[in-house]
Order: sequence, then C-alpha cells, then structure tokens
Amino acid sequence: MNIVDYPPFLGSEHPPVAKREAAFHVIPVPMELSVSYGSGTALGPSAILKASDQLEAYEANGFPCAGGIYTTPPIQPLETRKSEPEAWVEVIEQAVGEALDCGAKPVLLGGEHTITLGAIRAYKARGKAIGIVHFDAHADLRDTYEGSLLSHACVLRRCHELGFPLVQFATRAYCKEEADYRTAHTNIFAMDAEQLALKGPPSPILPKQFPKQVYVTFDVDGLDPSVMPATGTPVPGGLLWYSALFMLREIAATHEIIGCDINELSPIAGLHHADFTAAKLTQRLMGLMNV
Repeated sequence: MNIVDYPPFLGSEHPPVAKREAAFHVIPVPMELSVSYGSGTALGPSAILKASDQLEAYEANGFPCAGGIYTTPPIQPLETRKSEPEAWVEVIEQAVGEALDCGAKPVLLGGEHTITLGAIRAYKARGKAIGIVHFDAHADLRDTYEGSLLSHACVLRRCHELGFPLVQFATRAYCKEEADYRTAHTNIFAMDAEQLALKGPPSPILPKQFPKQVYVTFDVDGLDPSVMPATGTPVPGGLLWYSALFMLREIAATHEIIGCDINELSPIAGLHHADFTAAKLTQRLMGLMNV
C-alpha cells in the first residue's frame, strides 16, 4: 500500500460493518492548513489506519471494538475549497452528524486539531449538553493565530464559545492571552503537565458540576515526546503512556465518553512505533466508549 491508502480501522481483526449497524464511525480527516512548526498531519489518518492492522482485537481484558466499526472514506471538501478551513469544518460536521444520527460514536482521526470544531458543531446542532475533555501540550485558546480564527491554535476557544465547558490536561506551552482567557471563564478547568507530574491527577478526575457526557479530544503532543515523537509541535514534560491511560479510565469510570478525536500525528518515515501508539490510543478510547 502507498502512504495515502485508507484501510478500515482494525480491518485485520474486525470485518467492516455497515454504517447504520456499527457502534463506531471511524472518520479519517487529512486536514493540514494551519500547522505552524513541523508538517505532515495530513498523513496522520492513513498512518493510524495502517498501523491499526497490527493491533490485537483482544485488548485490556476484553474486545474494545466490539459492536462493529464503519470506517468512512477520507473526509475532505471539494477540490476547489480545500484551502478553506471553514469548508473542512463543514464537511466534518456533516460526517459526525451522520454518525450521531446513526446512533454510532464518532472517532475522528486527524489531521490538524481544527477538526475538533466540526465535531463539536455537530453535537451543538443536536442540542447535546456535553463537556469537552482536552489533552494537549497547548491550550489552543487564542482568538486568532497567523490571521486565522480557525487555526489549530484557536480550536478550543471556538469550541468553548459554542457554550461547552472545558477541562484541559497536560498543557505546558501557551501564551498570556490563553492564560487570561482561562481565568476569565469559570467553566474552564485546567491541570497543567507540571501539576500532574508533581501532584498526580485530581480526584475526582473531572469537576463535580461537569456534564456526564463528554467528548475527548486528544492531541498526541499531550504525550511526552519520548512516547510520541511524531508530531509537529513536541514539548517536553508530557504524559507517559500509562499515566494517560489511567486518566482516561478514571474519566470513563464516572462519565460517558460519547465521541473522540486523535489528532496532530505527523508520521516519520520508518518510525513505526509512533503510528502504532496513536492507533492503540484510538483503540483504547473506543474500548472506554464501549463500556
């Protein structure tokens, strides 16, 4: 297979299921418009899908993807609009909305972090009162970045402006504007990477008033570069693998994860472990949605 192939997620273990029968819609989104350091996020979805063929169906004392998987074709706007971030957000919203209308849980594979806004718009359009749980090295709360309101550096600001409360974990690189925005809004809760390292995760993991249904957006640079080197904006001091899994399990123990995205993987040729890590993270999140 060449690098732009999009095989079904975990197709080696689970035969693809029709969209209206699947528990999960895996939605690859090769969006790359606003990356600001390293490039390559457009290749992330394909790399995750191909690496998923190396996963085992039996994982963590169960079958995380039981219920069936429908992997959509890659989601992208018409060729004439591929340079427009709003066009990408629109087609993502449509694909996530279709998953929700089928009774499936959407699992987006990015692509740059802007993909999250399309997903959150779909929940908003259906009147879902959800909370957003955000793992990332960066806060992504700028109002604009490099002249764009829809930059990857602004995506959680745009999502929060839609009225959804937000929790951020493992952040460790953000500007004063973003810190001030956090302070100004009582429905944004944050625990930076240094706090997590020194004190451990909070208990309970999410604030008591947080919505019971949550959407998890996981930028892979939330992991430490020693675990995840294949990302365009690596920052030292991130989460290690089992720390991240522990936090996700704690979230799933008290809240219902109803959708997720894994974004900002920038594959490095020959470095298979990073692609596999992103695929395994995807599978683990699906398992936590399937409890």
